[in-house]
Amino acid sequence: MSDIFATDSRTNAAEFTVSEISGALKRAVEDQFGNVRVRGEISGYRGPHSSGHAYFALKDDRSRLEAVIWKGTMGRLKFRPEEGMEVIASGKLTTYPGSSKYQIVIDNLEPAGAGALMALLEERRRKLAAEGLFDADRKQLLPFMPRVIGVVTSPTGAVIRDIIHRITDRFPVHVIVWPVRVQGETTGVEVSNAVAGFNALDPLGPIPQPDILIVARGGGSLEDLWGFNDEAVVRAVAESHIPVISAVGHETDWTLIDHAADVRAPTPTGAAELAVPVRAELEATVSRLSARLKGCISRHADRKRQALRAAARALPSPDQLLAMPRRRFDEAASRLTRALDASTEAKRLRFKGVRLSPATLERRLSDLGRRVRRDGERLPGLFENIARRARARFDRDAGRVTPAALSRRIEASRQSLRALERQADRSLDVGVERRQARLHRSDIRLRIEPIIERVRGRRQRLDQASRLLDSVSYQSILKRGFALVTDASGDIVRRAEGIARGDGLSIEFADGKISAVVAGGEPPRPKPRPRDKPATEQGDLF
Repeated sequence: MSDIFATDSRTNAAEFTVSEISGALKRAVEDQFGNVRVRGEISGYRGPHSSGHAYFALKDDRSRLEAVIWKGTMGRLKFRPEEGMEVIASGKLTTYPGSSKYQIVIDNLEPAGAGALMALLEERRRKLAAEGLFDADRKQLLPFMPRVIGVVTSPTGAVIRDIIHRITDRFPVHVIVWPVRVQGETTGVEVSNAVAGFNALDPLGPIPQPDILIVARGGGSLEDLWGFNDEAVVRAVAESHIPVISAVGHETDWTLIDHAADVRAPTPTGAAELAVPVRAELEATVSRLSARLKGCISRHADRKRQALRAAARALPSPDQLLAMPRRRFDEAASRLTRALDASTEAKRLRFKGVRLSPATLERRLSDLGRRVRRDGERLPGLFENIARRARARFDRDAGRVTPAALSRRIEASRQSLRALERQADRSLDVGVERRQARLHRSDIRLRIEPIIERVRGRRQRLDQASRLLDSVSYQSILKRGFALVTDASGDIVRRAEGIARGDGLSIEFADGKISAVVAGGEPPRPKPRPRDKPATEQGDLF
């Protein structure tokens, strides 16, 4: 049997090792498919490996091709691979001897046409919109006059120059630029880090936190602007507590950051115009409002002044206001003298009607003594009545109690009766003492106080009469600067027509009298015989 097997193993076919077969296949595949473009859908993509390489597969409806992107190539790709994305991969085919598989080593990766990119963009937009990142209630209002503006863009492009130039022309403020790449694979990461970095700045730190952020880039194709459709950028802009203005591309270009931003500007220059007002317009507005305010104040003052004048014309004059009070004052002054005389006479008559004598006082004291004695005589009878009623109640209740209780009740009644008798005695003594003390005070008051009150009243009336005499005396008139002129016979001179030249006069002032001789006037004429004046006119002053 061993011979049979030996015979079967001897053939003319060449013998290869596994490595030789794998190497031959590798060379054949690489020579035949040195550079290929493969269209397919990405499957099994889980992101870069810890080594930086990415492993996944390209498939269609019938076949599957393994693919690998090396770490160095991964950083140069414009698009990051995503699961389910249809792409066109450029590279070379090779084999992996360790698992007897063939694969494509990708050098370049691009979407399979604009339609695929738009489909991916629309799918991502729906996903983020479902999370509420594009809701209108999340939008923030832009501050009217920001102090610091942060710009996220390329520091070498024309965009930053246009923004700075436009801000300087309209309203110069402090501008902080965070440099980023605006095209390429790292755009999304750098822009999201820039937005988060601006939000992390301390408002009081050496680099102040901006009041507005502008994310700007110039125009380009969908592929050029793809970095601003990155999910990380959209989330960073939506979570920013600083208002964000999106100014990516031209007016017809739309990216996902435009939906997440608080305001979308059609161009970077338009973003600068939205961020700051026009200083000249503000100054003109302030001047116009100031002029309106001054005019309003002037017109208001004029209206108030006219209203005041109208009210002043409607008000009575001071003479009219004081006319009635002045008249009432004059009438009261004229009635004062008569009222004082009448009051004095009434008080005199009432005083005369009062008759105070020792007999009257003795009569009052006798009446009070009789009242005290009468009350003292009534007290014993009162207490006897109380004791009699207590004995009657005791007799009434005697038949309804036991002998022991009766004894106790009799003893208690006796004690109460004795206490009542003692209280009656004390009350009688106290009442008599109080009556005697009150009678003594009344005696003193009746004897002394009427005399004191009478003296006090007469002193007050004397003072009132003295003040009245001073007020109507002609000496008080002389103290006010007047003088009393009398002729040689002592009559009061009231008119100048009765005085002739050479007549002697006596002039009385407040501090004394002087004699005078008339130097002018009519020639002397015989004086009429003096006639006697009634006694009531000797003291007239007027």
